[in-house]
Amino acid sequence: MNELKIQNLVKTIEADLVLQNINLRLQRSEILCLLGPSGCGKTTLLRLICGLETPDSGRILVDGRDITGVDPHRRNFGMMFQEFALFPHKNVYENVVFGLRVTNREKQAIRKRAEEVLSLVGLADMGQRNVNELSGGERQRVALARSLAPQPRLLLLDEPMGSLDRVLRERLLRDLQLILKQIRITTIFVTHDHNEAFAVADRIAVFNAGRIEQIDGPENLYKKPANRFVASFLGFQNLIEGLVQADGAIQTALGSIPLPGAASDAGKAVTVLIRPEAARVLEPAESCAAGEVAVTVHITDIRFQGVEFRLTVRTETGACLVINLPNDVRLPQPDQPIRLGLRLSAMSLLEA
Repeated sequence: MNELKIQNLVKTIEADLVLQNINLRLQRSEILCLLGPSGCGKTTLLRLICGLETPDSGRILVDGRDITGVDPHRRNFGMMFQEFALFPHKNVYENVVFGLRVTNREKQAIRKRAEEVLSLVGLADMGQRNVNELSGGERQRVALARSLAPQPRLLLLDEPMGSLDRVLRERLLRDLQLILKQIRITTIFVTHDHNEAFAVADRIAVFNAGRIEQIDGPENLYKKPANRFVASFLGFQNLIEGLVQADGAIQTALGSIPLPGAASDAGKAVTVLIRPEAARVLEPAESCAAGEVAVTVHITDIRFQGVEFRLTVRTETGACLVINLPNDVRLPQPDQPIRLGLRLSAMSLLEA
C-alpha cells in the first residue's frame, strides 16, 4: 500500500454525530496516531477503516481505489485490540498462525512465517508456551505477531498498551516503534495518552468530539498547538489570556509579552501558552536576557520528579503558573519571592 486516503467521512450512531467530515492521508510506512479523549471518535474511525462499521457518507481509498464497501476480510488489514483477544486454549505458535491457516498457505510456509514474526517480536523460543503463562508484555507481543503474520498492508492498533502498567508500557513502546520501522509497515495507532503518541508517531491527529483539531509531527504539535483544546489535552496548564496592543506586545496578567506574530492583530483577545520548561531562576540582581520576560512569583507547591522539580507559583497579580526546574536548582523558602526569566521561545500564541 502506497497511500490511504480518507475523504469527507461522516458517521452517526443512534442519532449522535460521532465523526464529522474527517479527511486524512497516510503515506506508505508512516505511523499515524489518533489521539484524543474517550468518546471522541478515534476508535470509530479505526472500525470504519477496517470495515467493521459503515460510514454514512465519505470514502476510504487505498492507492486510489475506493474500498468503502469492501468486506473486512478482503482489505488485508491487520488489527490489534487493547484486550489482545488471544485464544486461551491455544499456545503461542497456534495463536500466531491462526490467521495464516485461513489463507490456504502450505504448512512449511506457515511455519516459516510464524518463526519470522516471533523472532521479530522477541519470542523466538516461546512458540510452545501456553498464553495463560505469559506476562502482559509477552501477550502483547504475541498479539502483535499474530497481527503481522499475514503481512497486512495496513496495521491498526487500538489502545494496544492500555492494559499494561506504566513501566512495562514505556519499555514496549520503544520496541514497538522499532519493529514497525524495521518492517516498514503503514500503521494507525489509537491512544488517549499523548506520551504514547509522542513516543511512536510520525504524525499525530488530535481528535475532539468527532473532529480533527490538528494534524502535525510530535515536535511541532508540542511547540505549536493549534488551539486551547489541543494545548490542554497535551497537559499544558499555563494558558494566559491577553490582549494584543498597538505595538504588537500582548498585555497579560504577567505583564507585557512581545511575542512575534501578534503585531497585526491589535485589539484582539488571544491566549499565551507558556510551556513548563520556559522558566529559569534569576539571581536577585540579575536582569533577564534578551528573548525573556521577568516575573516575580511565590512558590505555592513543590513536587520532586526525579530529574526536575515541578513548581506551582503565583505572581504578584494572582496569576498561577506550573513550571519545571532542574533538581539541582537552589529554591527559596516558601514565604520568599523568586524571580524567573521566561523564554519567549517556549511560548506560543493561541486563539483566545
